[in-house]
Amino acid sequence: MAADPLSATLFALADPTRRGLLARLAQGDATVSELAAPYDMSLAAISKHLKVLEGAGLVSRGREAQWRPRHLEAEALKDAWAWLDDYRHFWDRSLDQLGRHLEAMKRAGAEDPDR
Repeated sequence: MAADPLSATLFALADPTRRGLLARLAQGDATVSELAAPYDMSLAAISKHLKVLEGAGLVSRGREAQWRPRHLEAEALKDAWAWLDDYRHFWDRSLDQLGRHLEAMKRAGAEDPDR
């Protein structure tokens, strides 16, 4: 497993099934059976995915009588969001530069109709 929390989070998010489980949990707590319903896989396979999510701090396990509903721990996504946000700034700057370059090319083309 990953040594640091960000790596654990990114590893957990790398799998589409785990992302689907998180999306479902964003709507509210759910049991393993409820989480497994839309998937063509065993409860054991879903439990393994949940264990990865729990290890990354993205999901917690509650206890209500005999039920153990899972709960989304969205706070754990904060570090991943901050890391990705740095790249958003990079892309914003890059796209702004591209926009300025295209505008300059457009102006140059308008000034030289033989182009």
